[in-house]
Amino acid sequence: MDGSVKELTAAIASGDTEAFARFFRDRFPHMYADARRATDRDESFCLDVVQDAMMRVIRSIKVMDTEQRLRNWLRVVVQTCAYDRLRMELRRRQREEARAQDPAWSAQDDGAVERLAWIRSELTRADDPAMQVLTMRYRFGWTLERIGAALGLKPGAVDGRVRRALTQLRSRAQETFHD
Repeated sequence: MDGSVKELTAAIASGDTEAFARFFRDRFPHMYADARRATDRDESFCLDVVQDAMMRVIRSIKVMDTEQRLRNWLRVVVQTCAYDRLRMELRRRQREEARAQDPAWSAQDDGAVERLAWIRSELTRADDPAMQVLTMRYRFGWTLERIGAALGLKPGAVDGRVRRALTQLRSRAQETFHD
């Protein structure tokens, strides 16, 4: 096992995308569990923490000799990403509270009603698999595991589909409202 850890970390450090894909599949559940323990937050927040941690792994992994050393390093990476995200959320909340007290920010956005109607119509396009995934996730509040079970996918694959669907939706929104 330790030899394979050394090979795996060396491959990831050298930019091997297949090695990182294997690493992601194998380590995602453990990193997600560490994020839940570190933050005691909802699934969405913890998925963001794991994504941040995976990006940090890509940028800064070093060759490691043992499984235990890799596990310890990953735990620290997840914890620091969790704390960074918690601090970022706290700063955002403070900014929002300051804006709420500023009369210039309290005026209602007239275009919001139109944008919400557009989003509702986009999400009701039942023939679009991407929109179906978003509906399961955000309208029904299903977990990634539940969506995965319904579609025969792993939670990581569902997370990827949700993120791609959101990117597509944002793109169409920009085309619709910024042209």
